[in-house]
Amino acid sequence: MSSQDWQSRIDTTVAHPARRYDYWLGGKDNFAADRESGDAIAAKFPAIRTAVVENRRFLRRAVTFLAEEVGIRQFLDIGTGLPTANNTHEVAQAIAPTSRIAYVDNDPLVLVHARALLTSAPEGATVYVDADLRDPAKILNDPGLRQTLDLSQPVALLLLAILHFVPEDDDPYAVVRSLLAALPSGSYLVASHATSDYLPPELVADISSGKHGQGRLRTEAEFTRFFDGLDLVPPGIVPLAEWRAEDEPQPRPTASETAMYAGVARLP
Repeated sequence: MSSQDWQSRIDTTVAHPARRYDYWLGGKDNFAADRESGDAIAAKFPAIRTAVVENRRFLRRAVTFLAEEVGIRQFLDIGTGLPTANNTHEVAQAIAPTSRIAYVDNDPLVLVHARALLTSAPEGATVYVDADLRDPAKILNDPGLRQTLDLSQPVALLLLAILHFVPEDDDPYAVVRSLLAALPSGSYLVASHATSDYLPPELVADISSGKHGQGRLRTEAEFTRFFDGLDLVPPGIVPLAEWRAEDEPQPRPTASETAMYAGVARLP
């Protein structure tokens, strides 16, 4: 994609989840609309920055577990977001330099930064796919992805803080099933998701109103449905900050401070 092409696709007047997330993490790759939206959410849910920091920590712990304890060497990270510390390939390749990672996002700004900053170790590989989570066929059939990942061998599918942006009308459960159907036994699903379980009703109504963008908060039971037919890795579905976090700074943030669930499961 040329500079002119990607610049024409960026609408700086509308908040984008990846850029808003970048703002909450203290990044600089965001616009006024992203900051305004981020501040409006933070005014009603002050712990949002805790939640996004903990989501990155969960990514690091989950990828470390998969690369170190399970031996996964391929990762499909959908909803990459703007590059920050402890990106998927950095965590995986620090353990196994031959790890191969396919990043997927639909924000041209993310793709431009990813191509510039997310460089693989020489022994491994990374690729960047311009696609939307809701179009699994486009993702799976992308030539770059097919050259980078061997879908006959186990792959870790990472869906971190992205499924809550997919409303029911787009059938997120079918999307996840389609992605998993293309992966062999021994693959893994890693997911985190914002929940309404720990938020006051007025905040749930505000977030669900659509003024912050499309999406849907889900309950623990609704999130657990994404793992139907898979073998959950202990401790199962838990509040985000609690997943295998024994070595993280204590005390851990509470479930109400992150308002997110997380889980990792194996495809039998």
